Amino acid sequence: MAVKADVPDLVQDVFLRLSRMPDPAAIEKPEHFLFVTAANVLKDRARRDAVRGAGLHDELLDDGLAGSEIPPDRVLESREAAERLQAVLLELPERTRDIFVLRVLEGVKMADVARAFGISTRAAEKHQAKALARVTAALEDWRER
Repeated sequence: MAVKADVPDLVQDVFLRLSRMPDPAAIEKPEHFLFVTAANVLKDRARRDAVRGAGLHDELLDDGLAGSEIPPDRVLESREAAERLQAVLLELPERTRDIFVLRVLEGVKMADVARAFGISTRAAEKHQAKALARVTAALEDWRER
């Protein structure tokens, strides 16, 4: 998962991809290109982190190794819910997933998301609603197990 400290690296990756294009001036929809490229960079980072096992271990701090106040079963349950959410998001069509991530997880305004994809605000809202319904259903099914 990307953290605030990763933002400069992610921005640099977006500009690196832009610099590798034969003719960046030929981009017809720069905002769309930027949003899609940023989403792809974020997905590539997540894939790379998954392969490397990033997030599977915690940094050891020399603070007496104090225990967490959160019970281990609750931590495990939260990790399983996060894994289920990730799996559901990966099952969604790419455009629906990108719109959901930009709007819900990144907090981009719906009008800006719609503009980036070259679609109406209503169409973007339908993508978000579809993703939200799938995520909600999947997490409810997971909780009932």
